Amino acid sequence: MSVINPNETARNWQTAKRETAVQLYLSGVEGDSADLLGAKVAGFPLSLNVIPVTDWIDPEEISAAAAAVVQIDADTPSSIKRFQKLAQSTTTPLIAAAYDPPLSLVRSLVRSGAHDVVPLPLSIEDLETSLAPVADGLSQQQTAAAASTAKLVSVIKGVGGAGATALSSQLALRFAQSEAGAGRETCLMDLDVQFGDVAFQLGLRPKLSLLDLLEAGNRLDSALLRATVTEHPSGLKIIAAPPDMMPLEGVSNDHLMQVVELATHEFGTVFLDLPSNWTNWSLSLVARSDLVLLVTELTVAGLNRAKRQLRLLESQDLSSLDVRIIANRWDKSQSRSIRASDVREALGRDIAYTVTNDFPLMRAAIDQGVPISDIKRKSALGKDLDVLDTGLAAALGLER
Repeated sequence: MSVINPNETARNWQTAKRETAVQLYLSGVEGDSADLLGAKVAGFPLSLNVIPVTDWIDPEEISAAAAAVVQIDADTPSSIKRFQKLAQSTTTPLIAAAYDPPLSLVRSLVRSGAHDVVPLPLSIEDLETSLAPVADGLSQQQTAAAASTAKLVSVIKGVGGAGATALSSQLALRFAQSEAGAGRETCLMDLDVQFGDVAFQLGLRPKLSLLDLLEAGNRLDSALLRATVTEHPSGLKIIAAPPDMMPLEGVSNDHLMQVVELATHEFGTVFLDLPSNWTNWSLSLVARSDLVLLVTELTVAGLNRAKRQLRLLESQDLSSLDVRIIANRWDKSQSRSIRASDVREALGRDIAYTVTNDFPLMRAAIDQGVPISDIKRKSALGKDLDVLDTGLAAALGLER
């Protein structure tokens, strides 16, 4: 069953890329080979090209193919030579096809770069067997590629009222816009199941929320995840907090981990706006994170709370996490009363980023549910968010 989010359009349900095909280069189609027309083998659609066995095949034509099946005539040396030259010119897997090929030819073709040699006329069974390793290899490559860009960023609050949610929302908006230029998506999950208002701050009225995903059980899949998401005009995907308050302990650690894992592989970078109070599941998510942003204020109280948060992570054997301290609502006057050496002494590390205190600008952006750049194109706050965006991308190893 597929569920359509009323906030989404049909365009959101179209596949992002064209299906990879297997190219067939045959001199003709006869017998059972006719069954291959329009068929799918090992998950790949087949595309037929009828050409003489000696005509050259441009490597560019098969560069985007999952594989190419090329007919060989054992009695025509130029046909064999064509295959050998093509194998040297492409990284696309090549499968040779021939009528009753002698063992010596099979060995020669394999040494020349053939992934396999199949008999003619082609049959679906033979192609299925031959293409299965290609499909497995492609699947492994796609999984590795997804893992390399599947990043999890947890935002924790060093002190209540530090504006962590507003900051994470505006940062995620800017991050999503930057990532879109690289063809990747970004998601912000509001996990403050009691007081979360990310969607509200971004001017959104979601129909579904995190609760729908937690209650999905075995129905949880990519389609339901995307149906639950509400998309901001910037392109940022939002998974909203439940509409009604729920107990922190009422969230299943296993279910939530499944939702988050699915989101990271579906969207790429996922920001988690965590509740102020610690739970077993929030600690589990922080432990799973590629990067942790600890948002505080450059005050005595703020540094004291941040220090306690760091100590908690250390007590849970999480001291190896990449934790970056963000001093939010910062102004130059604070540096007169709290020096850099004071921060290092208190936290055992330096502040990684400072974000300028511009409450009127931030409030205007929240009231309108837009990026601050829509309110004011150039600002000190916007510049700080740009620095944060660039720094996070570098820390996560994302090339733009």
